[in-house]
Amino acid sequence: MKGTVISFVAWSGTGKTTLVEKLIVELKKRGYRVGAIKCDAHRFEIDHPGKDSYRMAAAGAETVALVSGDKFAMVQKHDNPPSIEEVIAKYFDHVDIILVEGFKKSSLPKIEIYRKELGKPLICRGDRSDPHLLAVAANAPLDLDVPLYDIDDVSGIADFIEARVLPKSMKSDL
Repeated sequence: MKGTVISFVAWSGTGKTTLVEKLIVELKKRGYRVGAIKCDAHRFEIDHPGKDSYRMAAAGAETVALVSGDKFAMVQKHDNPPSIEEVIAKYFDHVDIILVEGFKKSSLPKIEIYRKELGKPLICRGDRSDPHLLAVAANAPLDLDVPLYDIDDVSGIADFIEARVLPKSMKSDL
């Protein structure tokens, strides 16, 4: 696996996508090639009835790729979902850093996002003490054994990722 991976975990409605989106912009400004993966707990469909690619899949194609001048998408059927590590190894070898949203049970390094008003406990501490938790981004003070960042401190979180997650060799290449 070429790219450095960090997963952002939180309860639904906490602001994972918003923070990841802002971090993509910030890390791109710093010169990194960024990939993103979203865990979707629901069955999603990127293809639609009546479209040629949908018809090909409905006819029995195991894999259907949609290719245009500036994008590529692939729909692949599977009996067992691939692990996040398999997806990263197969499709993300061209980026420097991969920001993952979700996969809270994985062994990926994590930053948890916490929003006090949701009234939910931390996912990676307490009963589920996750040794892969690197930091927390929150909108309230917390007593933690890992660094705590304000949920809106995108620059500070990006600094942390550069200092603690990215290999030293990558930082000197930019």
